[in-house]
Amino acid sequence: MIGGHWGLVPKLQALANSNMIQGYNLPQGVISHLLRDTAAGKPGTLSKVGLGTFVDPREEGGKINSATKEDWVELMDFRGEEYLFYHKLPVNLALLRGTTADENGNITMEDECLIVESLAAAQAAKNQNGKVIVQVKRVVPAGELDPHAVKIPGIFVDAVVVCEDEAEHMQTFASQMNPEFVGRGEKKTRQKPSEPLPLNAKTIIARRAAMELRKGAILNLGIGVPEYIAQVAEEAGTLDQYTLTVEPGAVGGAPAGGLDFGASRFPEAIISQDQMFDFYDGGGIDQAFLGLAQCDEAGDINVSRFGSKIAGCGGFINITQNAKSVYFCGTFTAAGLKTEVKEGKLSILQEGKQSKFIQQVEQITFSAKQALKTKTPVMYITERAVFQLTDKGLELIEIAPGVDLQKDILEQMAFKPMISDSLTFMDSPIFQPII
Repeated sequence: MIGGHWGLVPKLQALANSNMIQGYNLPQGVISHLLRDTAAGKPGTLSKVGLGTFVDPREEGGKINSATKEDWVELMDFRGEEYLFYHKLPVNLALLRGTTADENGNITMEDECLIVESLAAAQAAKNQNGKVIVQVKRVVPAGELDPHAVKIPGIFVDAVVVCEDEAEHMQTFASQMNPEFVGRGEKKTRQKPSEPLPLNAKTIIARRAAMELRKGAILNLGIGVPEYIAQVAEEAGTLDQYTLTVEPGAVGGAPAGGLDFGASRFPEAIISQDQMFDFYDGGGIDQAFLGLAQCDEAGDINVSRFGSKIAGCGGFINITQNAKSVYFCGTFTAAGLKTEVKEGKLSILQEGKQSKFIQQVEQITFSAKQALKTKTPVMYITERAVFQLTDKGLELIEIAPGVDLQKDILEQMAFKPMISDSLTFMDSPIFQPII
C-alpha cells in the first residue's frame, strides 16, 4: 500500500500496525507526479520534496512499519545538490470515476468537484498492460460529448460501470451532490456573516494569522484551525483580496472544510492534482497556513503520525517545503483546553491534557532545517503565543494579553524557547468582540 492520506482508511491502518501489509506514506504531490512519470515510462520521479522529513531514507524512508523492507525512496546527488528519487508505481489496475461516459468510453466529470490525477492513473495502468475501470452516473450515445469536456479518453478505458444507486456516488465524503462545488447554482454576493464568530481560541489564532495576509496573495489553507482564517477574512470583508487554492485542484472560490475538504464553492477553475502540484512545487504559493499538531525545539512539525494512528502527510510536505512563507496554526495544548476572553484579555480556564510543544516530534513532517536552508520565513501561531523560526530554534515574539509567561507558556513546553528582546503583546483588537 502506497498512500498520501491514511486517516480515512482505518482498516488499512490496522493491517499496517499489525504488520499484515507492507506500506509507505509518501507526499501526495509526489504520488500524483509518480503516476504521470510512470505513464511516461520513466523510472520514477526526482524531487527535493521530502528532504529532511520522515520520507527521507536517512530518517524512515516513508516506511510505515517493520514489515516494509524495500527502499522506495533513494537519496541522490545531482549536480552537487541533494534530491530524493521515488521509484515508479507498478499500476496494473486503475479504479476511477467520472460523471458521464459515451458508448466509446470517453469520460466527462461535470458533477465531480475534483479531477485529481485520473488521466495520469489511467495512462499509467494502460501503459503497463493493466486495466482501467470507471464508475459513472450515466451513458450517452457516441459523439454527444464535447471533446473539450472529456477528461479521460475512451482509448484508456476498458470498462464502464453505471452507478444506479446515488448513495454510492458521493461527490465528497460528506456531500451527495453540491452544485456549488462545480460552479453551478446562483452565486450569492459575499456578505459579512450575520453572526460574529465566537471569540474562542480558534478565532483568536485565525485573527492573528489573518494579520499576516498580503493583498493579492495566492494562498493554501490547511485542515482544522487554518480553515477559520477564511471565515475571519470574510467577516472582515477582505476575502476577495486573495486567491485561495486547494491541492486537489480547485482555484479560487471558498474552500470547503471538514469531510468536504478538497472541494471549493464556486471555484474559478478546477485543474488536475498533478498540475496543481507542479505549480506548488515550483513555488507558486505565496502564503501557506497549515495545522500545528506537534512542534519541537528545532521547529520541526509532526502532523502525520501519532503512535499507532497513521494520519498521513497528504500534500503537507509539498506545500510547506515550497511555499514562499509558511504559518503553522493551532492551539497551544490539546484535549480539553478551555479559554475565556474578557475585557480584551485571554484567560486559560483549563489547560489541555496534551502538550504540543514537546522535546522531539514523533515524526518529522516539516523539516525546520530544510526551511532554514531555503531561507523560508516560518511562524508558529497559537492563541497565547507567537513564535518565529530562527537558526537557533524557536523564538517567542508575542504573547496574548492576560496570560502569564511562566505559568501559561514556558511551563507548558518541554523545552525553553529563545525569548525575543522585543517581546510584545499580540494586537489588542484580536481579543475584542466585533460590534
